[in-house]
Amino acid sequence: QVQLVESGGGLVQPGGSLRLSCAASGSIFAIYNMAWYRQAPGKQRELVARIISGGSTNYLDSVKGRFTISRDNAKNTVYLQMNSLKPEDTAVYYCNADVRSKGSGTSNYWGQGTQVTVSS
Repeated sequence: QVQLVESGGGLVQPGGSLRLSCAASGSIFAIYNMAWYRQAPGKQRELVARIISGGSTNYLDSVKGRFTISRDNAKNTVYLQMNSLKPEDTAVYYCNADVRSKGSGTSNYWGQGTQVTVSS
């Protein structure tokens, strides 16, 4: 009933920028925590950034000062602005959200992932 769809990934040179978007759709009553994770080949999936309903955020240490997570509650969308990208940022980026469905409880959802490749 709830779907998360990421967009905005692609190939970018080191030092470049990308803006990822994740739109939630379906029978949504409310969205609480929203987050971006990433997983590089052969590595564990890691939390990159998280934003709660009240707007508080937290970031992976290695992306602090470079990435910014934000949300547009009216559009049920979370964004990840990524600046000063480094090759080590290369990964599949996944959207994650805690969503309360209409007429139901709260569940955690994952998007399908969007590839970000930072290479010259």
